[in-house]
Amino acid sequence: MNSILSQDLWLHSRSFLQEDVVIRELLLSHDPDGRHLDSEQLLRAMENIMCYATASEVLVSDMNGDTFGMNNESNIEVVGSQEPLGHTIYQISREILCKCSGEGNLHARTMIMFDLLGNYRWDAKMVLVLAAFATSYGEFWLIMQLYPQNPLAVSVAVLKHLPSDISILKRRFKALSLLIKSMVEVTKCIIKFEGLPFVHVMMDNEIIAITKSHIFIAAYWVTRSTLICSSHIKDLIVMKAEYSNDSTTIAAWELSSLVRRLCSICNHLRRQVDACHRETETKLHQMLIELFKRSLMDNQELLRILFALKNELPLKKCSTQEKLSVSELKDKVVILLVSKPELPLEELFFLIHQTYDHPHTKNLTGSYEILWVPISSSDTWTDADERSFEFLSSTLPWLSVRQPQLLNSAVVNFIKQEWNFKDEPVMVVLDSQGMVTNSNSLDMILIWGARGYPFSVLKEIELWEEENWTLQFMIDEIDPLLNKWVEEGRNICLYGGENLDWISEFNAKMMEIRSKGLQVEMVYVGSKYLSEKVRNILAIINEKMHSSLLSFTKLKFFWFRMESMRKSKLRLGKEANTDHILKEVSALLNTDDNDNGWAVFGKGSSPDILRFRGRKLMECLNLFPKWGENVAKFGFVGAIRNTVEPPDLTESCDHSNVIPYAEGIVVCEKCLRLLKEFVVYE
Repeated sequence: MNSILSQDLWLHSRSFLQEDVVIRELLLSHDPDGRHLDSEQLLRAMENIMCYATASEVLVSDMNGDTFGMNNESNIEVVGSQEPLGHTIYQISREILCKCSGEGNLHARTMIMFDLLGNYRWDAKMVLVLAAFATSYGEFWLIMQLYPQNPLAVSVAVLKHLPSDISILKRRFKALSLLIKSMVEVTKCIIKFEGLPFVHVMMDNEIIAITKSHIFIAAYWVTRSTLICSSHIKDLIVMKAEYSNDSTTIAAWELSSLVRRLCSICNHLRRQVDACHRETETKLHQMLIELFKRSLMDNQELLRILFALKNELPLKKCSTQEKLSVSELKDKVVILLVSKPELPLEELFFLIHQTYDHPHTKNLTGSYEILWVPISSSDTWTDADERSFEFLSSTLPWLSVRQPQLLNSAVVNFIKQEWNFKDEPVMVVLDSQGMVTNSNSLDMILIWGARGYPFSVLKEIELWEEENWTLQFMIDEIDPLLNKWVEEGRNICLYGGENLDWISEFNAKMMEIRSKGLQVEMVYVGSKYLSEKVRNILAIINEKMHSSLLSFTKLKFFWFRMESMRKSKLRLGKEANTDHILKEVSALLNTDDNDNGWAVFGKGSSPDILRFRGRKLMECLNLFPKWGENVAKFGFVGAIRNTVEPPDLTESCDHSNVIPYAEGIVVCEKCLRLLKEFVVYE
């Protein structure tokens, strides 16, 4: 028993000595010069090749290629290197192929590969080796998948003496496939470790040293495995027709033993990397919390930690695709639009309208920037996420994170937890020093657009204090024609609902009143749900009733603003029973459209607005002979109000009102009581 134990200890000690020698050799060849490669993106390209290669029962022509993925991967480049990526992969591939015939020591050939990759980081070394191997592996399977349907593939297969029947090699191919999968898993662990923000987070040196030793050994065996895999591919190419089951079994056993070794290496490495990842996550999250509490000179340190942990040019200008650093945002108010990679187009268009097409925008050029930060709902980005991001980030007028897939998970978790991001868009405002002045300015911007600058909570409160419930405020800059009517002081009726019979009756009655000479502009706004029924009603009104109206998209803008008003008020702690604007907005949003519709009458910037629902509205219009004669005296809204809500003539108003002189009875717009008359000379 003691002799067996001593032998195990000796073998274990000998293994450690061998690994120590290997690590020393690897470090002698390791001389990174700062060049950078997007390892994750190149690994995805390599995995695509392997995915197609292992689908040996499917014709290449029948497989749906990921066009987006191919286009995206074609843009991979090595930053800081004068050699193009394709040339580097070709050199490595040539080195693998010319050495895989069996001559020379396998360890020596492995070390030659590391000499060739000396200037790269460990993650880049691995993906370049795998990419080089994938080219020869993919070429082999491309011919085999096209054979015998494609004459060109048949001719090439004949010249290369490829086996026409590969069914006997299934065990070998299965072992080869498992080995490649293990190599990829190990490489993912190395990429994950290399992407940890050690520059910004202080870590236990012992933990890092242990993890790195695991990485060195893992890198060695991945590289060595690519040489072995390449050797097996070449064996297949030069294989005689009379190959035996014994040779196939031996080859499969060799590959399987290598799979077991790599799986063991991967398990140990994954545990170490996960431990490092958890520690950096915790420390980085705490660092961000502390930074947002401190008074900083500018926003640069914060923005670098949020977005530039892995890339010195983490941003891009969507309209030109120009790569930018966070220094572009120095001394500016920065609005972080955090959302899923896909955004509702109507809401997006309205947001653009409010921030870039708004009349106040031209006065604020260069004062603030909107930065889009897409975050996927799942832990990993899907192809749909990628496609949506690429489409929107090439059309938006804002800045965007250039590679949101590479955002540090600690940063993503911080955004979700501290800024309460739960898949619904939020717009977090950072002032020029990086301080959060509004954790969600989205509603504010949808209501006031660029008028909300600098978009802080204090500015939001200030804007509400200045605002009255008027037609001008309800409509804002949604439509140029409506704005013109408001500025001209025209009487306007906004009406809505989904009951076509009631809407037809209402329009007929209004046309009758307008035929008596009363000027009222009619605008149908549908309902907050904007169902297909509303779209159909809109078409009928446009065709038969010829009343002025908004497009279906403009209707969505209108209801976006209404909903934003309610959410903004509620966020500021207002209640409908004490806040007049919240009461009116809630009444519109809570309108039950199942039976009858509703209407709001107003004029320009006057706070005197009347809102009626279905039956009561028609009763009011039927009283036109009674109130119509008072329109010239009291105005359209005033005449209706004096009829349906007669003023209290027994008690005087105590509000301060300065209005143009008018003959007759004048009532207060706020309390509807009789105004005392004083003359003011100017």
